Amino acid sequence: MPKDGNQHRESLRDGREVYLDGVRVGDVTVHPAYRNAVSSACALYDFQCRPENLDLMTFESPTSGERVNRAWQLTKSYEELVERRKAIVAWMRLSGGWLGRSPDHIASSMAGQVMGIHLFRQHSEARAQALLDYYAWARDNDIYMTYVIINPQADRSKDTGEQGDEFLTCGVVDEDTEGITVRGAKMLGTGSIMANEVLCANIQPLKPGEEKYAISFAVPMAHKGVKVMSRRSYEGSVTTEYDYPLSTHFDENDALIYFDDVKVPWERVFVYRDTNMARAQFSDTYAHYMQNYQAQTRLMVKMQFLLGVAHKITETIGTATIPSVREQLGHLAAQTAMVKGLVYGMEAGGGEYHGYYVPDRNLMYSSQVLTQELYPNFITKLRELAGGALIMLPSSARDFANPALADYIERTQQSPVMDPEPRVKFLKLAWDAIGSEFASRHAQYEMFYAGAQFVTRGHAYRTYDWQAATGLVDEIMDRYDLAASMAPAAGGTSEAAE
Repeated sequence: MPKDGNQHRESLRDGREVYLDGVRVGDVTVHPAYRNAVSSACALYDFQCRPENLDLMTFESPTSGERVNRAWQLTKSYEELVERRKAIVAWMRLSGGWLGRSPDHIASSMAGQVMGIHLFRQHSEARAQALLDYYAWARDNDIYMTYVIINPQADRSKDTGEQGDEFLTCGVVDEDTEGITVRGAKMLGTGSIMANEVLCANIQPLKPGEEKYAISFAVPMAHKGVKVMSRRSYEGSVTTEYDYPLSTHFDENDALIYFDDVKVPWERVFVYRDTNMARAQFSDTYAHYMQNYQAQTRLMVKMQFLLGVAHKITETIGTATIPSVREQLGHLAAQTAMVKGLVYGMEAGGGEYHGYYVPDRNLMYSSQVLTQELYPNFITKLRELAGGALIMLPSSARDFANPALADYIERTQQSPVMDPEPRVKFLKLAWDAIGSEFASRHAQYEMFYAGAQFVTRGHAYRTYDWQAATGLVDEIMDRYDLAASMAPAAGGTSEAAE
């Protein structure tokens, strides 16, 4: 059987250094700030172990022969890519698409890197072999990975090597025959609370002279010197699950990770002091494309969830039959279908990359460009459809315990399609999806997880087939010329000659 939830839960009881509210957290699997998110992660592994889901969710490891999650699969055909996407969708449906850094995300990135192993070999045979060995180990053990590939913002007017602290950004302090020692910070560490391992790398460009930062490596979350500084937990701040059902279960958390003189063995170092390879690790291999193909597949599920919330809001408050409301719902439905169409198009329009079948790059980036604008506008439309319904709700589930208040709730929380209590329950869910602090974090996440808009638009420009587009223009223009237009028409004289 593949890895299950209990195995994953036990793997997180490793003594990792996580800090929250000024103190070191003990066991993250039972801490009130993280325990439900951990349980959501464990539920993913339990789902893949159900006998009826084995073929859907897993494939046979080519080295161990054990069943492992399809996210690790190096797809060789269109059919395999589709099967891989179906597994991702099945996992995403367990959270409604609210887990942005589930285990299949970094696994997708690692798969894309291995697809481009020829580039690592050009960098270093030893580093390439380290990546291949690590990938096989992570795949065969179904490792949950997070990554930190963004530098701390600090002074963004200065380059990485120009900051006041030489080791603000994680860089090499020392090396010996056993490995390298690194010091400094990276972010955003989303999902690090539930992860087994962290990949530290660079997706931002580096320049000559910044070689000490041009590194890529992976270490366990409990590795000596790895310090996880968690943002405030939305899960830990909720009143009840009834009031915040999404915040309660799917706050995967984000964290700044500081590497405090961490010793990394050579067998876990994949890029070393090479600014060009640090860039190529994501942009020239298929890492960036595979990880964001997974992200757009997740978003496809999330948009379907939000569309369901939108339609249910209008039914709940009795506006579903108003023509103008139906027009808005139709527009939202078209946008949701567009995301689905782009995901399917990435697969159908995919092609061969060094022996693997991969999704279409430009359609993937096109989807990112469009959804970065679509998501916040989508949320705004849901707010407009809801009006005051999301505000005038009981303060918490505890109001129902007061008989007098429960009577007022019964009188005032009316709906044409449901009783008062289910109305409150649903509208609390809707608020957690579009208005709570958890929802606001997700809006920010969907707008920027792939980079600023100028970055994704630049990728869309870079990967578009401009030759085909301008070639079509040239084909049409080649069908006529000035001389032909000025020549006398058959059987008569030209207008100019007259």
